[in-house]
Amino acid sequence: MNRYFFVCICVLCLADAKAQNTTWLTGVKDTSYSNQGDYRSIKKKYPFIKLVTDQTQENVKEERNLVYRKVRKRKLHIDAFLPMVIPKTPAMIIVHGGGWRSGNRTQHVPLAQHLAAHKIASFTVEYRLSTEAFYPAAVFDLKASVRWLKANAKKFNVDTNKIAILGFSAGGQLAALLGVTAGIAKLEDKTLKKYSSAVNAVIDIDGTLSFVHPESWEAQNVNNVNASAMWLGFPRTQRLDLWAEASPLNYGAQNNVPFLFLNSSVERMHAGRDDFIAMMDQKGIYTAVKTFKDSPHSFCLYEPWFDPMLVDIVSFINKVFH
Repeated sequence: MNRYFFVCICVLCLADAKAQNTTWLTGVKDTSYSNQGDYRSIKKKYPFIKLVTDQTQENVKEERNLVYRKVRKRKLHIDAFLPMVIPKTPAMIIVHGGGWRSGNRTQHVPLAQHLAAHKIASFTVEYRLSTEAFYPAAVFDLKASVRWLKANAKKFNVDTNKIAILGFSAGGQLAALLGVTAGIAKLEDKTLKKYSSAVNAVIDIDGTLSFVHPESWEAQNVNNVNASAMWLGFPRTQRLDLWAEASPLNYGAQNNVPFLFLNSSVERMHAGRDDFIAMMDQKGIYTAVKTFKDSPHSFCLYEPWFDPMLVDIVSFINKVFH
């Protein structure tokens, strides 16, 4: 091919390429999702629910507002909830939900407190949301939190061979993506690169495994621009390849860590789950599913579901980290 012709073709391709919608990067914190706001929203349908709140637990040490990463001048924070025990403990990194755009790490402080009371060191982590940075920034942040935990394992008395990641909703999608993409070059940055970003187990609470699977909300609402588009920076109609790249199901063939799925009765949140489990069954990788009947998407924040969910999480951790 003539060199000039080749260059022209490249220029035309670049000119035709779709640019990310930077108007979505408002730089303004989105506070539209919170535990209290969710409670007010669903209380009428579920009048019996009780929001589980931040409450210190006996024999649990708390260290809040630690800095685990700096991105230029931006500090990213993490809170530690530590069992007061001598032997090394398993650890759990907890990723909040909020559509990749809202929510914050306080969402799951009660869960972290209760897990620590069950001798699982737990860490609620901040990550950059889509008002601030597009995918894969959040992935880089969360992988940096895994490396940071491994670098500080002695300080926190955790076993680096027993690190799990748990997430709810958007956080569940992110937790699953971290679990299946250790070592994938384009989803790794250089923060604390001497440590691996690999985790040893994943707990996905109502987080989608695919943006492109026929069961996904996005596949059934192709022309809608929603939170997932604002996180990826493109409508689904423009960069389907990127939407697939951000889908944990896309990496199922390489996964070797056990998964626990904790699900509400909202079926659209479980896109790709059954296909993923079938894939894991063929590979001999342990998976488990617990569905909470007649529950809202945010069931994990409330009684009467919180206590049985806690039992399921602790039982899973004890099984896979025995």
